[in-house]
Amino acid sequence: MIFGKLSAFITACCLLPGMLLAQGTIGNSGTTTNGSSGGLPTAVPFLTIAPDSRSGAMGDAGVALSPDVNANYWNPSKLTFIDEPGQDQASLSYSPWLRNLVGGINLAYLSYAHRLDQRNTIGASLRYFNLGSVQLVDANQNSQGTYTPNEFSIDGSFARKFGQNFSLGLTLRYIHSGIASGGSLNGQQVNSGNAVATDVSGYYQKYTRQFGKEALLAFGLNMSNIGTKIGYTMSGKRYFLPANLRLGVADTWTLDQVNTFTVAFDLNKLLVPTPPIRNSSGNIIRGYDDDRSIPSGVFGSFGDAPGGFREELHEISYAGGVEYGYDKQLFLRAGYYYENPNKGNRQYGTLGAGYKYDIFRFDLSYLVATQQKSALANTLRFTVIANFGSK
Repeated sequence: MIFGKLSAFITACCLLPGMLLAQGTIGNSGTTTNGSSGGLPTAVPFLTIAPDSRSGAMGDAGVALSPDVNANYWNPSKLTFIDEPGQDQASLSYSPWLRNLVGGINLAYLSYAHRLDQRNTIGASLRYFNLGSVQLVDANQNSQGTYTPNEFSIDGSFARKFGQNFSLGLTLRYIHSGIASGGSLNGQQVNSGNAVATDVSGYYQKYTRQFGKEALLAFGLNMSNIGTKIGYTMSGKRYFLPANLRLGVADTWTLDQVNTFTVAFDLNKLLVPTPPIRNSSGNIIRGYDDDRSIPSGVFGSFGDAPGGFREELHEISYAGGVEYGYDKQLFLRAGYYYENPNKGNRQYGTLGAGYKYDIFRFDLSYLVATQQKSALANTLRFTVIANFGSK
């Protein structure tokens, strides 16, 4: 049984980053749970997966997009600008993940927002990442049942409006990573990992006129997953969370009484150390030691790449998308995501649509990529949003 548990742990290691110092590969594909190959090593990369279908259809751009309840993920400060008649809004999203490589992996996201008054809004969300079933075996390869590794995070957010155009948000997050069923590794008991983190966000929007049309120009910023390191043994190595800086802009034009058009663009950079280049003896010959404190890892991430400023630029990913809206009921969307080939190599297009009926909005997105270029090819996301609690 002990061997079976250890086998499950090793299998789980092959599914998650951090544990193998290379964002944990699936099998021998070199692909991580966020769909990238290579890139900066972090634990719990499920925190970086875009959960909802609207932004998922716009190239994973959303930090400055017009607010809905899924701002809990993209930019919690936007929650106070939700322009709906009800006091409450809830959303449920679901996506089968990496289904071209491994069956049974999926991501579910539940999000909620409640408007306290004209300036203050609170939000909460639950993210659950199911890694499918792992077969347990003993030393003789006899079946010992199955184990289902999973990870989840629980968030609470508060957003406050300052004036008519600007807001700030703060989020607290608890993270649980249950990727092992027990056993030992290098003589140490293997446990589930736990961590806490915070997000700090800001949002600015301004109604204006552009090209003779009414327009809404918005800017957003979100520093997310700034928190404790996570480990799976008492005295073993601890790994950085995927701390991330997201900056973005969105521009929405009201073409006439029923037609609108939105363009959104985001920049992303992981705020984690870049591994140095070492010689055969393990000594650093270029770059900086990546075993450092959390503040040093976050602030040092802007200048620690072994390749200098050029490599730092390679660590920035780009997300852009467009949305056409008809009568605030029908929405068509498209987008593109680009990540440098040396820093993950996620490059894909996205398509999607949305339909609003009564208090509900239904969204669907589809990721357009070839299997040769992206393990995320043919990924689908489904989202339903409900507005309720009208006074």
